[in-house]
Amino acid sequence: MKKSIAVLGLGKYGKSISENLYRMGADVLAVDNDEEVISEFAEKCTSAVCANLTHEDEVTALGLKNMDIVVVAMGRNLAASILSIAVAKEQGVPLVVAKSSSDRMSAILLKVGADKILDPEGEGGLRSAKILLSSSFKDFFRLDDNMYMIEMEPKKEWIGKNLIDLGLRKAWNLNVVAVRKRGELWHFVDPKEPFSEDSLLLIVMEKKHMKKWQ
Repeated sequence: MKKSIAVLGLGKYGKSISENLYRMGADVLAVDNDEEVISEFAEKCTSAVCANLTHEDEVTALGLKNMDIVVVAMGRNLAASILSIAVAKEQGVPLVVAKSSSDRMSAILLKVGADKILDPEGEGGLRSAKILLSSSFKDFFRLDDNMYMIEMEPKKEWIGKNLIDLGLRKAWNLNVVAVRKRGELWHFVDPKEPFSEDSLLLIVMEKKHMKKWQ
């Protein structure tokens, strides 16, 4: 099932994450207050809307209650970010993530309801898009143009089973290179040790097999 995602603010980072989400199959509502930007971006998303994100009525009118995720990508506009987060949470959006330009801004956005802070210095639009579209991915690294390393939670059907039982290399075209419990250090995988609910896996897979996770 496609995820519906609204991206509020089409600066460099907002454009990147919107375009990558759309390419990966999400329904993307892209919003900015610049009509020229909206016109240029219209073919790179499902729907592009011009709105003043500092006006509560215009943010409310976007219909964010229908979204699975709202990305507030205005890292240099604290007032608009706060307003957008507040409206999204009031309308019941399950996951609201926000771009921040400082630790102080991050703390404020978390206090007003953001579920997660995006770090554009540490993650590009593609990386953010992959994490947002997968319910399992916790972190995502591109090793080169073909190979990816991913930190992820085990899928529910993997709990209580081990690598021998699951045959993940054959079934999912991936290699589990390390495992850890939350709060502990990474270690090599014992193929006979079953995964638990607090396990985290470090896997490597090729680009062509990523679509299985969307």
